[in-house]
Amino acid sequence: MRGSDQQSGDLFSYVDIEARVPMRHPLRTIRTIVNEGLASLDAEFDKLYADTGRDSIPPERLLRAALLQAFFSIRSERLLMEQLNYNLLYRWFVGLGVDDAVWDHSVFSKNRDRLLEADVAGKFLAAVLANPQVKPLLSDEHFSVDGTLIEAWASMKSFRAKDGGDEPPSAGRNGERNFHAEQRSNDTHASTTDPEAKLYRKGKGKEAKLCFMGHALMENRHGLVVQAEATEANGTAEREAALEMIDQQVGTTNRLTLGADKAYDARGFVADLRLKCVTPHVAQKARSSAIDGRTTRHVGYAVSQQKRKLVEEAFGWAKTIAGCAKVKVRGLARVGFHFTLAMAAYNLIRLPKLIGEAA
Repeated sequence: MRGSDQQSGDLFSYVDIEARVPMRHPLRTIRTIVNEGLASLDAEFDKLYADTGRDSIPPERLLRAALLQAFFSIRSERLLMEQLNYNLLYRWFVGLGVDDAVWDHSVFSKNRDRLLEADVAGKFLAAVLANPQVKPLLSDEHFSVDGTLIEAWASMKSFRAKDGGDEPPSAGRNGERNFHAEQRSNDTHASTTDPEAKLYRKGKGKEAKLCFMGHALMENRHGLVVQAEATEANGTAEREAALEMIDQQVGTTNRLTLGADKAYDARGFVADLRLKCVTPHVAQKARSSAIDGRTTRHVGYAVSQQKRKLVEEAFGWAKTIAGCAKVKVRGLARVGFHFTLAMAAYNLIRLPKLIGEAA
């Protein structure tokens, strides 16, 4: 018998939103880990809010919604709120009921900025790694570090002379601007759109862009990111960030190793690592390398050189999926929050499979 195509609206629904999500859906494992991590940050959240006044968007829901934006490549807060309105899976993950109202996109963005004050993204990343199911997956001896450029949400036409001597672009939404034979540098010019973005190029023959720099410290067992931060883009930022991040891992009785590419092969950086009792497994430059046979003769050096490339998978995922290729926020604090949360999201999407294999 042919079924009817007539549609009639239902006044009530008796199916719980929890029952609509398949039991084997990977977001179930992710949500459990996320909720346990957020519960451990309860005291940190209390410090950010006053005891009186109107209720704000719960910080737990802010972070879960921001993770959804990274997981599913949702390009803007406006689109995120739109999809939260009709997507039951998203509502379930964030913690909204079927009849709960969705927030205005501008209210969501403003409330999320409050989390910048307490480095919530960094603390959330640490809370995820401290989970009893996750901690056994991590190496506490062998690490790798690398940096990547994050293109700023600013046009090259906004890079103007600080003394105001530049010729302005012609009239119009995208006016013409001739840069031919013009000398520009970070010392004399700054972006009027995002003054914290710096003009930088990754290597010879590459174009210079207004950008920031993201840094990640990865453990070598499964390639999970254990620390992340963003800095301004300059020639020493990678090595300075690496020393700062490895400092937080030093302190155990184990001697650590740190794998890195040729950009870290500098005598000062290698010497600083050795002072911290960290073995520098840094790729050698063709000439005048700071790494010699005392390091390269060991089997562990070759293993580190192979493992260090796993960090590129985290960067690749963050740029293609989580929106870090060209961030849609301005200012170093917001870029740092966005990048660190993207690294936490990268860990989370890998954890269901890793936990399942370890069980």
